[in-house]
Amino acid sequence: MRTIDPSLAIHLNSDATTLCHAWRVTRRDGVVLGFTDHDHDLAFADTGFTAASGFSASATEEEAGLPAATSDVAGGFSSGAITEDDLQRGAYDGARVEVFLVNWSVPAQHLLIKVQEIGEVVRDAGQFRAELRSFAHRLNQPQGRVYGRRCDAALGDGRCDVDLAQPQFRAEGIVALVRDESHIQVSGIGSMGDGFFRFGELAFLDGVAEGQGGIAESYSDTEGEVTLWLPLTVLPDVGDRVRLTAGCDKAFATCRTKFSNHLNFKGFPHIPGADFAYTYADGETVHDGSPLFK
Repeated sequence: MRTIDPSLAIHLNSDATTLCHAWRVTRRDGVVLGFTDHDHDLAFADTGFTAASGFSASATEEEAGLPAATSDVAGGFSSGAITEDDLQRGAYDGARVEVFLVNWSVPAQHLLIKVQEIGEVVRDAGQFRAELRSFAHRLNQPQGRVYGRRCDAALGDGRCDVDLAQPQFRAEGIVALVRDESHIQVSGIGSMGDGFFRFGELAFLDGVAEGQGGIAESYSDTEGEVTLWLPLTVLPDVGDRVRLTAGCDKAFATCRTKFSNHLNFKGFPHIPGADFAYTYADGETVHDGSPLFK
């Protein structure tokens, strides 16, 4: 049960109130920031809450039980608060957000309303909008393994065990042409095959886009053109160094032929697919119990 400070309860019951909202954001790296929609800075709970940060909140609804309720908070980028670079590199992904109701005339009178975490963040025209999710949304996340024909490990992680630092799985070159935010032409990569870098990572090693990159939707070995799944937010310059890392489509055949890692495959290739499940006995197809995939 939520306990309201007696002095705040008296203020809430008065004819005129001086209330505002405040947010305390705790990033996963331990950085703590405070914001308020009041027009003056506030300080309470060992935290300073900055005004003039452009923060505003959407309407929210509360329900009994464990619904995965969400709300939004919006604001403008500020060098002294949230920067676009911080959002772009994921510094606020999964950050803890505490929402307070505050008597701005006496900040010591405050009430913790809810605790949420930052979900999807949208950036546009110098502003951002962040989704605030209740912790109940974690109950909707898959737990344990999902049985499927394709591998459920991430290429190069501890379950996969493929060492992507090996020279046969990566290549470096330079940016030869920037067609648009999703199409980059590179040179110096060499002949690796059109599908070798599909689903792989493109990373910029220097220049204005250093540290940025994306996942390759396709790679043309003849033209050296990389098509990215998502558009780049910072475009590189011609001559910037890039690195392409091999990708994986999670199929057993790819694991065996491309990475020689089939003994560590984390999928179940013998599970019948939907195409088999919907077939019927036609007198020609063999159904003798033998493996569907060899």
